[in-house]
Amino acid sequence: MHEAILDVVVIGAGTAGLAALREIRKRTDRFVVIDDGRWGTTCARVGCMPSKALIEAADAFHRRHDLDGFGIRGADALRVDLPAVLARVRALRDQFVGGVLRVTDALGERAITGRARIVAPDCVEVDGCRLRTRHIIVATGSRPVVPAPWQVLGERLITTDTLFEREDLPARIAVVGMGAVGAEISQALSRLGIEVTAFGSSERVAGLSDPTVNAALLAALRQEFVVHVGAPAVVSEGDGGAVRVSNGRHAVQADAVLVALGRRPDLADLGLDALGVPLDENGLPRVDPQTLRVADLPIFVVGDANARAPLQHEAADEGHIAGLLATGAGGPRFRRRVPLSIVFCDPEVAVVGSRFEQLGPGEVLAGEFRFERQGRARIAQRNRGVVRVYASRGSGAVLGAELCAPAGAHLAHLLALAVERRLGVHELLRMPFYHPVLEEGLRSALRDLASQLPPCGPSDLAGCGPLGADALE
Repeated sequence: MHEAILDVVVIGAGTAGLAALREIRKRTDRFVVIDDGRWGTTCARVGCMPSKALIEAADAFHRRHDLDGFGIRGADALRVDLPAVLARVRALRDQFVGGVLRVTDALGERAITGRARIVAPDCVEVDGCRLRTRHIIVATGSRPVVPAPWQVLGERLITTDTLFEREDLPARIAVVGMGAVGAEISQALSRLGIEVTAFGSSERVAGLSDPTVNAALLAALRQEFVVHVGAPAVVSEGDGGAVRVSNGRHAVQADAVLVALGRRPDLADLGLDALGVPLDENGLPRVDPQTLRVADLPIFVVGDANARAPLQHEAADEGHIAGLLATGAGGPRFRRRVPLSIVFCDPEVAVVGSRFEQLGPGEVLAGEFRFERQGRARIAQRNRGVVRVYASRGSGAVLGAELCAPAGAHLAHLLALAVERRLGVHELLRMPFYHPVLEEGLRSALRDLASQLPPCGPSDLAGCGPLGADALE
């Protein structure tokens, strides 16, 4: 067999693989990138970008319910052309994928299409060719979790890997799984006129752990479609070609089922068993969370492939770290970013910094604000949701937050900055909050926290309190 001596072999050309590649190319030209043919990244092809294109269309149509309240008539005449909506999603998706492909197409012979297999810590085989290398970066991404018995449903079973390929959708869809993807897609499909019934095995939805925020989100979603939580669902053949979904308490017949049970690392047949290290039940070795290295081997597992934090910005960071370390650059430890996850349902959901379930009740204070009476939210007819901010009882430092709120994604970034800079409640309240903006809701939650902390000095504008009038808050 032909052998080549390389500095780095990158297996997978998703976000993490491309981030690693960016750093590798700065320091060596002895590398290759191997992908099994799904070039274009999960985010661009089947994840973040096409799903947001679908959500934007759904939200635009849903706004017709608010138009009469603004004094705008005739909204009843609007209708959804679902094939046209899906065609636009695919067109945008193809543009995003095309931009990614320009990066890998420019690699020429250094980009290899094929299924890679690790045969030794310093050797990768692809299509009968063995590549000898000093380092291996595994960035193979993930695949949707689909229970094997459900696969007999054929085209009646939908995942996010297949949803955006469809030219039309049936009238009734059951969604199994109410994590981030399930919450987003369930609401979007419902807003596009599809009869949706959603099932979640946990009482918690969209990645939330704060019971107050979780209850507020469930209440908002249940205004739009049926949601059953708290028991696992079973999918089977229904009547007349339908699909039956039941959680033992509730059952529904649907034309198709969207399975949103998460994604698992795509490690099948990769050869990790040849490394001589223990593997878990998913075939994954232990990966150092700081260096992304497997044991003391010259192998790094990054992005969705290591199942640590399946988020695009985290994958980019991990690829960056592995690319540096595999080429001898960078220190042994990297300070990771503040945890941040956002779910683009309505109200928007976010978890920032320390989650509610991670905080000891005796050490932490919580500040809360509900948007029902908030002035700007009422003007925009977006006045639902709640934000909960957590702070240290001793120091007043902001530790984290969970929220479902209008403009939640923007509030979350402000809070992430506060946690990263280790700002206290009073320091945040010294910031200007313009009027009228949705961010004033965050200020109200911070004021609630400040009322539980020792007061600041009389000359400190952080002590400027509410005026008690909705129009002014």
